[in-house]
Amino acid sequence: MSQAAVSGPGERAADWIPPEPIPTPPVFVWPPRPRAFLRFLFGFPGYLWPWNLLYVAIALPTWLWLTPDLARMKSFAPGWIAFLLARNLALLTLVISAWHVPLYVRRVQGTRFKYRARWLAQDNAAFLFRNQLRDNVFWTLASGVPIWTAYEALTYWAQANGLIPTMNWKTQPLFGVALMLFIPLFREVHFYLIHRLIHWPPLYRAVHSLHHANVNPGPWSGLSMHPVEHLLYFSGVLLHWIVPSSPLHVIYHLQHLAFAPSQGHSGFGRVALGADATVPNDHYFHYLHHKYFEVNYGGDGTVPLDRWFGTFHDGSAAAEAAMNRRVLGRRR
Repeated sequence: MSQAAVSGPGERAADWIPPEPIPTPPVFVWPPRPRAFLRFLFGFPGYLWPWNLLYVAIALPTWLWLTPDLARMKSFAPGWIAFLLARNLALLTLVISAWHVPLYVRRVQGTRFKYRARWLAQDNAAFLFRNQLRDNVFWTLASGVPIWTAYEALTYWAQANGLIPTMNWKTQPLFGVALMLFIPLFREVHFYLIHRLIHWPPLYRAVHSLHHANVNPGPWSGLSMHPVEHLLYFSGVLLHWIVPSSPLHVIYHLQHLAFAPSQGHSGFGRVALGADATVPNDHYFHYLHHKYFEVNYGGDGTVPLDRWFGTFHDGSAAAEAAMNRRVLGRRR
């Protein structure tokens, strides 16, 4: 089944399943496939367009007009830190709302292309306030934004005081661009490692189970995490404590971490722009992790760590059978 069935009164709409299994991007493959790689890099949808370039387009004006000068951040002061906190709170709310309002408030496409044809949970004891949306908003804004901001402020302070290496866009433009291209790949590796860590049973029970209450996730579910998980998740920005970077790299990295989860947890495989036109969202990979728990720990598979470590699920019946054999074999 590749499309939600049309349901009559009193009937439950069908879950949407992509028509083809999840493909492997032609990046870490042998023999190399240069033409396919170029299509993946520059095509639509591809590595650059639309999503990574969209996050660059948000990071650039944030750096130019919504970030204090490094000289001002040589000393910790409530003013500039509070500005960063308010800026991040406003931007994150706008980005998540851009997904949530049309898809879950106005429901402009109903359950068309929705992986699970149910709406967010209400009157459910698994969530704070017995409400999935309120729970998700609380953890995202009360824990996620302050921890994101703390990492950002600390990194700027360290850059301003020469405690960590920095780079100059005027003298090192190629290195700067290469680092921007590398950040999403690094994000996938870092996410896989910390994700496997918090699936260790003691940490899962104490920390990650909060996020996994979202079996049927929505845009606000992406950053709905325990504070310990937020500390681990945003720690990827410590890359810039080692690799020479500019504030733009820090902003792009942290905003990518903050904004991408709303897209990845939208619950929809495609976003309809009209009766016929749609934009691919292509996050069935992570939806399957929420559905099956022990598969697809990585990002979207550009770095195929789940394939390499035997935890990949492409949505096919064969992958489900392999998952069941693996899980049953481990429990014997």
